[in-house]
Order: sequence, then C-alpha cells, then structure tokens
Amino acid sequence: MANISATLVKKLREETSVGMMDCKKALEATAGDFKKAQEILREKNLVKADKKSDRETKEGYIASYVHTNNTTAALVEVLCETDFVARNADLQKMANNLAMQVVAMDPADVAELLAQDYIRDPQITIEELVKQTSGILGEKLVVNRFVRYEI
Repeated sequence: MANISATLVKKLREETSVGMMDCKKALEATAGDFKKAQEILREKNLVKADKKSDRETKEGYIASYVHTNNTTAALVEVLCETDFVARNADLQKMANNLAMQVVAMDPADVAELLAQDYIRDPQITIEELVKQTSGILGEKLVVNRFVRYEI
C-alpha cells in the first residue's frame, strides 16, 4: 500500500467534492495515481446516482444565466429530493453551469441537452455531470425543463 499524503487527499477532495475517506481509498487503490483516482471516484458516483433513479423529486432549484451581451439568457429547473440539497452550493453551481450550457449550445429539449458534451469539460456529457453531482450529494437529480431567450 502506497503512503498517501494528506495534501494529495485534500487536493483530490477539492477537485471532486467527494468525502475524505473515499478520496484516500481511491488514492490507495491506485498507488497514488491522481488521474486514476479521479476516474474511480467518477465511476463510483455514477453507480450511486443510478441506485437513486427510482426516488421521487419534489424540491428543486431554478438557475439563470444571462450572456454578457445581454441578448441571450436561460432558466434551468433542476429537481432534487429535499430542500436541503436544493440549497446546496454544488447543486446550484451545476444548475448555473447548465443554464450557461443552454445559452451556448441551444439544445432543442432536455434529452438533447443531456446528450451534449459539457462545455467546461468535453470529456463528459451533461448527463454524466448530473449523475456525478447526484452521487456527490446523495440524492436523485433531474433536469426537468429549461427555457432559452434570445433577442
């Protein structure tokens, strides 16, 4: 087993928002390989999100984004299970990034949005981003609807 420094665990925690012990275990499993540990945690969060797929979502958050030219804007509704998670900074950040995605990529509907590559990290899709955030927060998340305005 590799000797994993607290600094490396902290860095992985900051980049993934996953718990410290999960970060440490991922780093130990990969003998300190940071990229492989990130991938393990990403896959683990996708599995967690899939397990929550049958839960009911009654709470949520509406994010907005107005492009700098003030001629294009979007509202995105993301549903979750509890109001506690609806107030969570990670959910709100993800929802705001989704609103920016809608402005930038102009998807026709939610299915098209979920299939798009994420503009901030083209290696994942929007659906994977939502599942990763769901795994981190421990609740089912649903992109319910959005609207895009353009002058």
